[in-house]
Amino acid sequence: MSTTEPTSDGHLLGAADIRALAEAFGVKPTKQRGQNFVIDGNTVRRIVRAAEVTERDAVVEVGPGLGSLTLALLEVARHVTAVEIDPVLARHLPDTVKGRMPAKADSFDLVLSDAMEVTELPGPAPTALVANLPYNVAVPVLLHMLAQFPSIERTLVMVQSEVADRLAAKPGNKVYGVPSVKANWYADVKRAGAIGRNVFWPAPNVDSGLVSLVRRDPPATTATRREVFAVVDAAFAQRRKTLRAALAGWAGSPAAAEEALRGAGIDHTLRGEMLTVEQFAAIAEHKPKATEAAEAAEEH
Repeated sequence: MSTTEPTSDGHLLGAADIRALAEAFGVKPTKQRGQNFVIDGNTVRRIVRAAEVTERDAVVEVGPGLGSLTLALLEVARHVTAVEIDPVLARHLPDTVKGRMPAKADSFDLVLSDAMEVTELPGPAPTALVANLPYNVAVPVLLHMLAQFPSIERTLVMVQSEVADRLAAKPGNKVYGVPSVKANWYADVKRAGAIGRNVFWPAPNVDSGLVSLVRRDPPATTATRREVFAVVDAAFAQRRKTLRAALAGWAGSPAAAEEALRGAGIDHTLRGEMLTVEQFAAIAEHKPKATEAAEAAEEH
């Protein structure tokens, strides 16, 4: 039997299927690309349920690998576009879809690319992002996709458990930081479950978590996203310092930082980990004009 054809267990991929496909394609999972393939059908269906994917959704999946989650998404979604950086995996995935779910082959597109370089997608505009993201690039990939494709209404990503905690953290939490604030610019974020190590091949040496992001309007502000994110980066680059000290470089001096904080109605003795994304936006609005003029001169 071909490794792309359904087994007696149905069209989803089990442990034996995954290993057979990998062997047939000459694929050896690499740590460099964070390749840990899901080998459990119940897990991928659980992810699809948690993502609340329906027949109305066009889903973009990043890092489909051998197709475990792809096939589960195709069971439900109107359309799935997968973005894969590995040329070997990308070459074989359409055949796997055709072999195991021939009726859905026309509802599937594949893009061979680094997700960080994707600026457009074939097929209908994506309404959902569902992905098992490589641990080492999870946050930048997630933020890039949310920024690049505003049509994405819901996101469900599987990431390293610690990354999930950071993304879903609220102000005042010890792991609240840059990922937390930037994700909140785009969406309401929450943990959506835990995933054990035994559903992967090879099994990673870390636990995984699911994170749900539901798109909402960004904070009402006259500052641009870039300007707000610059404040966030500065505040957490020296997260143990007070905002007056941490934002001194951004504002031009500690006194200028204090002036911006006062204008935003924020106590200059606080640390960045106590602020909401709305408060960071307020700080960005009150950046001293002298600093803005100097930056504009440097750009020209």
